[in-house]
Amino acid sequence: MNPFKFLIVSLVISIPFISLAKEPSRPNVLFIVLDDVGMTDIGSFGSEIETPNIDIIANEGIKLNHFYTASTCSPTRAMLLTGLDNHIVGLGNMYEELSPNQKGKSGYEGYLTNVSISLPELLKMYGYSTFMTGKWHLGLDENTSPAAQGFDNSYALLNGGGGHFNDLGLFGKPALYRENGKLVSLPKGFYSTKFFTEKLISYLDNENKKEQSSPFFAYLSYSAVHWPLQAPEKSIEKYKGNYSKGYEVLAKQRLRKAIELGVFPKNSQLPELLPKELHWNELDIHQQKVEERKMEIYAAMLDDIDVYLGKLFDYLKSVNQYDNTLIFIMSDNGAEGHDTEYGLAEVKPWIQKCCDNSYKNMGKANSYLLIGPNWARASVGAARLSKGFVHEGGIRAPAIIKLPTLQNKPMFLKNNILSEFVSVKDIMPTLLNIIDIPKPDNHIKSHAVIPMTGRDILSDNNNRPEMGWELMGRKAYRFEQWKIVNAQPPYGKGEWELYNLDKDPLEINDLAEKNSSQLHKMIHRWDAYAKSNGVILPDWVSGY
Repeated sequence: MNPFKFLIVSLVISIPFISLAKEPSRPNVLFIVLDDVGMTDIGSFGSEIETPNIDIIANEGIKLNHFYTASTCSPTRAMLLTGLDNHIVGLGNMYEELSPNQKGKSGYEGYLTNVSISLPELLKMYGYSTFMTGKWHLGLDENTSPAAQGFDNSYALLNGGGGHFNDLGLFGKPALYRENGKLVSLPKGFYSTKFFTEKLISYLDNENKKEQSSPFFAYLSYSAVHWPLQAPEKSIEKYKGNYSKGYEVLAKQRLRKAIELGVFPKNSQLPELLPKELHWNELDIHQQKVEERKMEIYAAMLDDIDVYLGKLFDYLKSVNQYDNTLIFIMSDNGAEGHDTEYGLAEVKPWIQKCCDNSYKNMGKANSYLLIGPNWARASVGAARLSKGFVHEGGIRAPAIIKLPTLQNKPMFLKNNILSEFVSVKDIMPTLLNIIDIPKPDNHIKSHAVIPMTGRDILSDNNNRPEMGWELMGRKAYRFEQWKIVNAQPPYGKGEWELYNLDKDPLEINDLAEKNSSQLHKMIHRWDAYAKSNGVILPDWVSGY
């Protein structure tokens, strides 16, 4: 029996849940999604950033150190909420990046479609109250908003990102928000992390005050640490001076700590800097000051997430619901490594006109900054590239699961780590097993649905890693230790490359020529994946 199954089955199924005042029939479920947080950004994964509240969850639960997502946000979120490949449920590509030959095609609607039943829809059928706050990115209209996907109450940022103090969007278009399906304006004093957390607490508190309250499913989807880099000055000042030694020193410190914590194996190495990127000692003093400040803001944004999560956990404890709540924390992809030189060049002229990125104004509401590839290299650890790429740095992300406890007895050993391959598609079917809800079959009431393809890692004894990826023409397939990747220059050769991840986790030594037999087996697997999931390769190459 795999270690994850042993721990959960023996301690969850065989032992009743703690008795609560209102005795919900099933445990509560809390999903927390962080945006663009890298593998080593969290304290319990190797970071110097203070995340004590997340670390408590990690120590009480299980860290998933081989958790795989899509290479960008909305495809990952689509898989999380359906247990299906993103190409099947409408997010074959992000709506912002749809190519001409993909538009109007099935699986490329740019929003979460009704070919599946979403997790909130299903849980609602079994008596759950469902709440959502934060980034949605799965549909702009009312009929594709969270309210149309089973959430009783929701306050959602509809776009992929937005200003953290206001509705600043790209190219002069404001970021859009809907509450319970209706377009709304942001309140005064808005700060995304604070607002999304407090709004969710208000939804939960209203439910808790009901005479007959239900178990809840809450989906808290932060827009931090997604660009633009913005945080309150007080939060930023906490990290002033912490990054004066530069991004290369930080990368080494992070990896060393991550190895100590078991996140990466011994003898793990860092990837090289990207071509044309400067070593820290090659930057002038002003460039170093700017880079330091960017990382200080980034750290402040993640620290603030942890602070407000602490307030959420305190609230759950105050109403005697913390112990009976399954908590799952994840990042939606690897760290963001793009900037206005890499992948977002078209944004640069607009930023120069709209915003003030002077040193004194960095992090404020009218600044617009990205963290860039060098700090992202520290975030991803012993992995190649970052968000947007199907190399390991783009698709491997931190994740933590903590199940309900019995009084003060933790269900998992402290610092327990699951090193088995887990896909974001596996979360929904595994959760349903844990809370004793059957998987949906082909029909739910009158709603025809496609059965989930994600595996329940509790009951599936096939622990062989296997998953396919395609986004914006970048392709990959993983089977056991083998992985093929196809990406355009300068990040790839524009043709299939073959890697043995057990021996070469940085994807440096291309074995395509030396092992053509294995290469063709893997290509056959990717072709089958693409056919079964309706993959349409774009007829243009996205700059992102």
